[in-house]
Amino acid sequence: MRAFALTAVAILALSACSPPAEAPEEPAPAPAPAPVLAGVDLTKPLRARGTEPFWAVELTGSELVYSGLDRPEQRAPQNPPVIRGTMAVWESTTGAGNAIKVTLTATDCSDGMSDLSYPLTAMVVIGEETLMGCAATVSALDASGESGRAVDPVQPAG
Repeated sequence: MRAFALTAVAILALSACSPPAEAPEEPAPAPAPAPVLAGVDLTKPLRARGTEPFWAVELTGSELVYSGLDRPEQRAPQNPPVIRGTMAVWESTTGAGNAIKVTLTATDCSDGMSDLSYPLTAMVVIGEETLMGCAATVSALDASGESGRAVDPVQPAG
């Protein structure tokens, strides 16, 4: 009986030292869909630009890069956009200390200088100045030329 009791105690002691059974892994949550406005993937590099005066803001994914004719380039960290209905808004502060706010709206836009149609209307407030223009992805603008609609080129299935 004594041998049985020692064996039982040994088994209990060994089982107490064993690692617990691993719980089955839960599947990773599905990634959130990319924010899209007027069919434009807002995670892609974007370009907003306008005329009178000529200006542009590149949204690179990590920076907002403002430039203009006879204006110094200014850079600001690019925070994620705040999306409200048909508008996306990015706000930051440039290295020069100027507040910058880029608002893209899901309305067709024409720059008035070319025959190009953009999917987004842009408003940029930098410092005390408000600029109006149009926007699309950089890839759509690079592929479109000076006329037609600025749309992303179709990628071949891979």
